[in-house]
Amino acid sequence: MPSVSSLCPDVVLIGAGIMSSTLAALLRELDPSLSMMMFETLADCGQESSYAWNNAGTGHAGNCELNYTPQRADGSIDISKALAINTEFDLSRQLWAHWVREGRIADPASFVQPCPHISLVWGAENVAFLKARYEAMVAHHCFADMEYTSDPAVIAQWAPLVMAGRDTSQPVAATRIRGGTDVNFGALTHALTASLKTDRNIAIHYNHRVTGLTRTTDGRWRVTATDTESGYTTTVLARFVFIGAGGNALPLLQASGIPEAAHYAGFPVSGLWLRCMDPAITGQHHAKVYGKAAVGSPPMSVPHLDTRVIDGKSCLLFGPYAGFSTKFLKSGSWTDYFRSLTPRNIIPALTAGKDNLGLLDYLVRQVLQTNEARFKALQDFYPTARPEDWTKVVAGQRVQIIRPDTGLHGTLRFGTELVKSADRSLMAVLGASPGASIAASVALQVIQQVFPGRLTEADWLPRLRQVFPAYGIDLTKDAQACALLRENTAHVLKITG
Repeated sequence: MPSVSSLCPDVVLIGAGIMSSTLAALLRELDPSLSMMMFETLADCGQESSYAWNNAGTGHAGNCELNYTPQRADGSIDISKALAINTEFDLSRQLWAHWVREGRIADPASFVQPCPHISLVWGAENVAFLKARYEAMVAHHCFADMEYTSDPAVIAQWAPLVMAGRDTSQPVAATRIRGGTDVNFGALTHALTASLKTDRNIAIHYNHRVTGLTRTTDGRWRVTATDTESGYTTTVLARFVFIGAGGNALPLLQASGIPEAAHYAGFPVSGLWLRCMDPAITGQHHAKVYGKAAVGSPPMSVPHLDTRVIDGKSCLLFGPYAGFSTKFLKSGSWTDYFRSLTPRNIIPALTAGKDNLGLLDYLVRQVLQTNEARFKALQDFYPTARPEDWTKVVAGQRVQIIRPDTGLHGTLRFGTELVKSADRSLMAVLGASPGASIAASVALQVIQQVFPGRLTEADWLPRLRQVFPAYGIDLTKDAQACALLRENTAHVLKITG
């Protein structure tokens, strides 16, 4: 083992996906003397939700996801969530650009590509919604580059496949932001962990499942990990533990025994994509095109036709088609969900289920959906699509959060959330989308909440401002800083499009 073989690392990170690798890399920027250990159950990093084929790689920035901009009862559009996600993605861009400048990432094209973000709707009511959404968003400087059209010919120029063969008598509209991205979070995770491996103060252990997580009398955490190949057990004592294990974060958080985790539950959701690899087709579509979920459908059901660039090759993904699985990870066990239920979270789980019977009905219908019905959904986006050009791909597993509300009532949450112990010695990231896209924001929140004493001019603040040039600036209010930042990061990341 390397120099951290003292078995008393400053930081232990559980999971080797985009969340843990981002936090570890940022901590190294701020204090290279910190010793860290990372434990990953699988044989490599970024193999679950971070893996390229397991997510849409949208680089969620609130540009095109219509579920981030709900319509109020009076008809106005609430853009607050889209704005928050939009500027959180700016943090990711700043961090990635810093790593490119520092040489920690050799080529930004290895993980991020320019890709327009488009919202597409049809039908008079949906067109009216999109127009109202556009007017609300374009009035804010964060979305000032958004374009709108209800002209089928213009939409055909933006995304030819979605208009070919479409019924021209039906109203249609679209918005576009050219400066969107496609992100391969698996490739980014590999780049970060490869850089981390060169540091003698950091040890990454693959094929190691964390089987014990207990407090010691001096306030540290005893973390026990078992080598899944040899059966050998390693035990370390850490001052801080970060659980960034995707769907498995909830069981690990429960194992910690911290009171803050007691009533949390999880709702696992699986999914499918349709994938096309034919260059003759993929060459005609270069955009991420998001539609509007059907009335009564949950946020996870928002359909989209996405350009993906993976290993230098373009492909198209359509979906997701939701389903239900009791696994918490794609590589997990069918018993994961049942083992996560405890006397303290069973009531929140049941009340959340009662409040979301429509979601349960939707998932059942999705599971029972025929291949013909799935393909019909694709043809709503791409009218001339042919079944022989598409194959079915299993998406990554997601665990939505059921959070305790008033009393023991549970609320199903769609998003990403941090849960920490009262003494800030342990923190876990739960939930799903926007997930990977805001990994830098999550890492920064961890640092601000866990290490507040080090955020001084004599310690970490000057370095934070180097890493995040807009640190401390509210980009939703400072239009000039926002524009300059985006111009600079686009140049460094080569995503000017």
